[in-house]
Amino acid sequence: MDEHLQEGDAEVLEQMEHSLDGQRERSPSRRKEEMGIVLDYLPNGYPFDNTPSHRKNAIVQALGKNHFTLLELVPKKGIGITPNEEVYIGDGKRDKIHHILGKLPVNKLTSTAKNELEFVVKDMVEKDEKRFVEFFNTAQPLTTRMHSIELLPGVGKKHMWEIIKVREEKPFENFEDVRKRVKLLPDPKKVIIKRILSEILGNEKHKLFID
Repeated sequence: MDEHLQEGDAEVLEQMEHSLDGQRERSPSRRKEEMGIVLDYLPNGYPFDNTPSHRKNAIVQALGKNHFTLLELVPKKGIGITPNEEVYIGDGKRDKIHHILGKLPVNKLTSTAKNELEFVVKDMVEKDEKRFVEFFNTAQPLTTRMHSIELLPGVGKKHMWEIIKVREEKPFENFEDVRKRVKLLPDPKKVIIKRILSEILGNEKHKLFID
């Protein structure tokens, strides 16, 4: 360390180093999915896969429950899988999933998976309402000219300022509370679902809900 640094400077640098170390340790786990929701199950693998049938693996297309990550999974042999089923994909003992192939490219989504996606996201948002209502309570500016609230479909600057004003008076409790207290705001649950779907499908530069 530079000998000209004062004692206070050294302490600040040390705190910064500890903070960065903590971020490095936390970053990978922050994006890790523990549970997946099944979008489609292909017991015979992909039809376009030219691998000999006796060497093909069954495939599960799934959506990560925490970070909305599209995933390609290989189930254990002889295990039944159904759409919308919740499967454990963490580091512990897995009952149904043998291994994770990796992230699933959007262009590999089957027709069934695409059709299920909206229903699955809607169900996830409804079951974890508090998590998504909190976005309206805590969302911050992305730049000096753009606020993250404005990135929601159908939500402009007028809505954004109204949300900020109202939430300072009292935090929103649920979607219905948001709808009632912010005049002429599009259905808050629907705009959250629409935004998440758009992010999953790779249509958005800025990510509000997925990693």
